Amino acid sequence: MPTLHIDHLNKSFGDNRALNDMTFSVNPGEIYGFVGSNGAGKSTTMRIALGVLSADSGQVRFDDTPMNDDIRRRIGYMPEERGLYGKEGIADQLTYFGRLHGMSGKSAHDSATSLLEQLGLGERAGDKLDDLSLGNQQRVQLAASLIHEPELLILDEPFSGLDPVAVEVMSRMLTERARQGVPVIFSSHQLDLVQRLSDRVGIVARGSMVTEGTVDELRMSGPVRFEVHTPARGWYPEGTQLVSETDHGVVLETADPANDQQILQAAIAAGPVHAFTRLIPDLTDLFREVIAA
Repeated sequence: MPTLHIDHLNKSFGDNRALNDMTFSVNPGEIYGFVGSNGAGKSTTMRIALGVLSADSGQVRFDDTPMNDDIRRRIGYMPEERGLYGKEGIADQLTYFGRLHGMSGKSAHDSATSLLEQLGLGERAGDKLDDLSLGNQQRVQLAASLIHEPELLILDEPFSGLDPVAVEVMSRMLTERARQGVPVIFSSHQLDLVQRLSDRVGIVARGSMVTEGTVDELRMSGPVRFEVHTPARGWYPEGTQLVSETDHGVVLETADPANDQQILQAAIAAGPVHAFTRLIPDLTDLFREVIAA
């Protein structure tokens, strides 16, 4: 499978700079979490990749080939604004979308039937979309993006409004596609889910990529803080900063994680130590700090 390259994209809408040198890549078999506040540029980036919008400058490539209509037919796209037909049967319209991607009628029908079974909607295949709950409609939208066995998946807020069972079903299907070598990029405000599902994460703000890396890399790049459960106070060694203080103990920040033994020894010298832990921020905490900075 090819690699998706977003290469120095710039886009303005009037005086509003939506993208500012946006650059990143999504590798084969990788699930890439694309996160940022509303208006950060996530949807604009995805729409340029799909050809819905044009960039003012920069390029989208599939390996070394600039994005073109032939490549776009091999992409599975799930837009934030859902676009299926409410009065049509779900299996019929999935078959229709498959045929638009060049599949035969039988292949498209077989793929639609299989996807609906995997999504727990096999018994609803003949129902109209409007007869389904919003969560089930979203499952059908995912099936529409997968109907033609795409070589790249671009999903804009695919988990929005889903119950926990539906989240697990969708997560499993995306993970399966990644295991088959498909590059997967998705945006989401559910950062706990992004942390659990993504191989790499890119955090964007004001149209630019602020930081990216594996979840572990990003979490370890946060401030170096240690929580010490001790009744002692005022013992903090040089090079540390007091972050917070409770009845149980203190949280100290230091520039160097190798200072852990120095901090522990100073605490022991001052009094009893009941617990000593490095505090590694989760993605939600890191996101707040990155955006605030």
